[in-house]
Amino acid sequence: MSNAYSRRAVIAGTGAVIAGTAVGACGEVVRTADAPPSGTPLGKVSGIPVGGGEIFAEAGVVVCQPEEGKFKAYSAICTHRGCKVTAVRDGQITCECHYSVFNMKDGTVTSGPAKQPLPEFGLKVDGDEIQAV
Repeated sequence: MSNAYSRRAVIAGTGAVIAGTAVGACGEVVRTADAPPSGTPLGKVSGIPVGGGEIFAEAGVVVCQPEEGKFKAYSAICTHRGCKVTAVRDGQITCECHYSVFNMKDGTVTSGPAKQPLPEFGLKVDGDEIQAV
C-alpha cells in the first residue's frame, strides 16, 4: 500500500490553507503603542503647526494641533496592521502602509482599511513643553 496522498486530497488541503490565509490576512489587527510614562517629554508647542502635528516614533505618539491652542496625542501605531503612521497634515493622520487615514480631532477613521480609531493619550502643556500624563 502506498503512503502517497491522492491528488484530490492535496488540492483540497492546499485550497483550505490558502482560504484560511486570505481570511486571516484581511482581518482587522489592532496593535497600538502603550501610552508613554507620565512626564515623558513629547515636544515643543512651537513645533506643532495648527492643522498638523509631529510623530514621536520613540515614544510611540503622534501629537497634533487640530485647532489653535488645542493639542491631542494619539498612538503612532495604525490600528489596521500595526504599521507606524507616516504623516500628519491638513487635519489628518495618515498611515501610508495601507493608506488608512484618521481625523486628528478625535482619532476616528476617515478612510480605511482601518476600522478602529487611534487610541488617545493624555498630555499636558507647560509653557512651550508638551508632556505625557
